[in-house]
Amino acid sequence: MSLRNCLYIIFLCFISFACLCNAKKPKNGGGFKGMFIFGTSIFDNGNNNNIIGTLAKANYPPYGVDFAAGVTGRFSNGKNVADVIGDYLKLPLIPAFADPQTKGDAILHGVNFASGGSGILDETGLVVGRVIPLNEQIRNFEGVTLPELERQLRCQRTEILVDYLFLIGAGNNDYLLNYFLLGPMGQSPQAFAQRLISTYSDQLKKLYNLGARNFLLLSVYPLGCSPVVSRGQGCLPGPNAVVSIFYDQLISMVNQIKSQMPGSEILVLNSVKIMTDIINNPGLAGLSNVSNPCCEVSSNGLSCIPNGNICANRNNYAYFDGQHITESFSTIIATKAYTSSDPSEVYPFNLCELVHAHL
Repeated sequence: MSLRNCLYIIFLCFISFACLCNAKKPKNGGGFKGMFIFGTSIFDNGNNNNIIGTLAKANYPPYGVDFAAGVTGRFSNGKNVADVIGDYLKLPLIPAFADPQTKGDAILHGVNFASGGSGILDETGLVVGRVIPLNEQIRNFEGVTLPELERQLRCQRTEILVDYLFLIGAGNNDYLLNYFLLGPMGQSPQAFAQRLISTYSDQLKKLYNLGARNFLLLSVYPLGCSPVVSRGQGCLPGPNAVVSIFYDQLISMVNQIKSQMPGSEILVLNSVKIMTDIINNPGLAGLSNVSNPCCEVSSNGLSCIPNGNICANRNNYAYFDGQHITESFSTIIATKAYTSSDPSEVYPFNLCELVHAHL
């Protein structure tokens, strides 16, 4: 082979990334190289910290009281569900997109784009000020993180993203801060759920077209059980029945779009069933207080008062503030996602099975 031909082959190899690609199979035993996280305050780990003009922040004590790094912007006393799922996947803590240090090697295990107060719908969350809706989170992934990841790994996105889990927890605020707070605006629960599902379907397809193949979706929490809604009266059936409609339509949507997303796997966690089952039988999960917030909450009943009082036995509480759950409850939910063999809890199979299929 002539020197000219050799140089030409090297050039082609370089421009196609094929000879330089570092997107090797993960060797951590967790099944995935990393995780990209989207959604609301149930996953937010600091993306709202420096947003001017938002009430949806948790960057002050007592949030983070049991977290190794202290106050980070997580809406919990410790780890959230995404953190615990990361533990199951043997991943390091996934950095927040808004952190200036989230670049270079720091993004190789994934990035967290979630924003407290945000929703599937762009208008959701405006009542608490500036938030980062799911559409914008996806744009941040596409426009900033994904090109940087391709540069870091010297690979094309189709080679890279097959080895990442896409964890999405969206819809809570579309109900709490939109449908329930502002009123249905003439929409029936079925019509509102369908509006959410239609938008959500487009968002999942967008991620798929960017290269995503493995999804875990957390359905809407049983909002009728949260202290800010129930006011200590136990789980209210009305709100929970409304959000259950979203879950039913989500399962139907997932079954429909599978044919449009060949090679994908989409798991759905039935948060309403899992959480209400535990709240109705808390002793089975080691919890004793499932009705009250652990922290002293503000007048709106939602957020912890800065430097306010907190309960001593946080491991026994389901909720840390008026809406967000404790690390203990997060661990229970993440464990269900990873291990449950009941398809009415995790559909169509659990995350552990997905991991083993991916190894």
